[in-house]
Amino acid sequence: MGNIVPKREDMDPAYCWKMEDLYANEDDWAAEAKQLEEKIAQLQKMQGKLKEGAEELLTVLKFNDEMGKLFERVYVYANQRYHQDTGNQTYQAMTAKAAALMAKYSDAAAFIEPEILEMDEEKLREWMNSSEELGIYRRYLEEQLRTKEHILSAEMESVLAKASEMGSSPQEIFTAFNNADLTFGNIWNEDGEETSLTHGRYIAFLESRKREVRKAAFESMYAAYESHKNTLAATFNANLKKASFFSGMRNYPSAIAASLDGGNIPVSVYENLIAAVHDSMESMYRYVRLRKKILGVDELHMYDVYVPMVERTDREIPFEEAKTLVQEGLSVMGDDYISILKEGYENGWIDVYENQGKRSGAYSWGAYGTHPYVLLNYSGNLNSVFTLAHEMGHAIHSYHSDRTQPYIYAGYRIFVAEVASTCNEALLIHYMMEHAASKEEKAYLINYFLDQFKGTLFRQTMFAEFEKIMHERFAEEGSIPAQSICDLYYELNQKYFGPDMVVDPQIAMEWSRIPHFYTPFYVYQYATGFSAAIAISSKILAGEEGILEKYKKFLSGGSSMDPIDLLKLCGVDMTTGEAVTEALRVFEEYVEKLEELV
Repeated sequence: MGNIVPKREDMDPAYCWKMEDLYANEDDWAAEAKQLEEKIAQLQKMQGKLKEGAEELLTVLKFNDEMGKLFERVYVYANQRYHQDTGNQTYQAMTAKAAALMAKYSDAAAFIEPEILEMDEEKLREWMNSSEELGIYRRYLEEQLRTKEHILSAEMESVLAKASEMGSSPQEIFTAFNNADLTFGNIWNEDGEETSLTHGRYIAFLESRKREVRKAAFESMYAAYESHKNTLAATFNANLKKASFFSGMRNYPSAIAASLDGGNIPVSVYENLIAAVHDSMESMYRYVRLRKKILGVDELHMYDVYVPMVERTDREIPFEEAKTLVQEGLSVMGDDYISILKEGYENGWIDVYENQGKRSGAYSWGAYGTHPYVLLNYSGNLNSVFTLAHEMGHAIHSYHSDRTQPYIYAGYRIFVAEVASTCNEALLIHYMMEHAASKEEKAYLINYFLDQFKGTLFRQTMFAEFEKIMHERFAEEGSIPAQSICDLYYELNQKYFGPDMVVDPQIAMEWSRIPHFYTPFYVYQYATGFSAAIAISSKILAGEEGILEKYKKFLSGGSSMDPIDLLKLCGVDMTTGEAVTEALRVFEEYVEKLEELV
């Protein structure tokens, strides 16, 4: 594409997504946006009618589903148009309009769940049993009833809603401080130039081949956090207090139980993840020893964790070649899967290249009733190839669930969202290693995969363990001093990296820069999802009988079952530590392969 980033209007349509599959033009979008506004007014008039009978309840639920589909189309189209060119004023206005409609729609639909919970449970079950159409909503209604004990009176719910605005303060304070107020000074880069250290540049500096650059970035970053240690600890304590308050008010035994209840995930899943990683810690220590040996250092420090062990062999990979690589890597999934992949390639699902004003990063998104879309900023390196495989995993997951499930169950939970995408990556890396042109290329691919394991399975589990201990301590003690938080975090790093790592004192402050800690008990899902994906990909590669059919059922499940039960369809039981142990076995296997190559 050359060095000059082209304007959107100069892009080759063959590499742009076909937004006209959603709306032929902006006028059609405006007409449906207007229709949505009219329907919002109609929905408001339905308030108070749910308890009148099975027919009335069904009417409201069906009407709300139709509105949901309509809203999704309006919202997705406006946002994806905006993402392809954020400087376009028409798209800016459309996105603002869609956001306003979302607020109105949420407000109009707010009466539905409280009214369901006010109903007589016996009568509600009677209605579900007597009406086939209402039976479709059985799981949705059962989920409402399952969480009923945690829903308070209308008056108390109103108080909690107001309190939740205050409850977002710790996160807002941290975000403002971390992104706007905190500065990290300057360091000397690889070329000997004085450069300002920023969040965005930090990881790039830690990947530098020059050790003094890595060390300077590491020390400067944590010196800035250290100088605000007590403020950050007070903000984090406020976050712990918020989680404790809301879980207590909603009658949960703990903050962790409250956080996991949305997906009906047993707390044992969280605990088993940590236990399984503890049991396989030796494989991480082996990886650390190998990293130390390959880097050729007397001491391995925390700032040596991100630099690639193997020199990059990145060659330019054109997009057409990337498509072929991904297709060949996923061919073990069978003809059905590949035909959907090809459909995505050939029929305008993917927006491939960067253009001026295009949103950075990558995602898969879409609206029920049309095919999924994938946004890329393809740059021709190995990472871009894996991003294509990853996002098409999400897209094909959505494709299956949208076509199999009614609208109300088509969306899937975060707990399973990363499984399909990571499974694709695991299959692709296996294929590429089998077909590597040289020992160096194979070693680089293994290094890439091991770093994913380290970052997703080990690191996120360490974060999960830190959160669990912090919330438990807060529940017992009511407050945790800054030094105690740092001491615990330091000890966890010692435990996870082992005896061959010099655990530098600065790492004790790392907890203070992790934004995810302000969304309690979220990060463990990265580790469980990764483990489940590795377990499933191992079954596929081993040619386990019936696994492709089982996997297709999983992909088609949406939210029609609990996430735990969806994974059981593939023979993966996350209530035990087996999937995590299996993933760690694969990790050790790859460490061994790299040991043989270097």
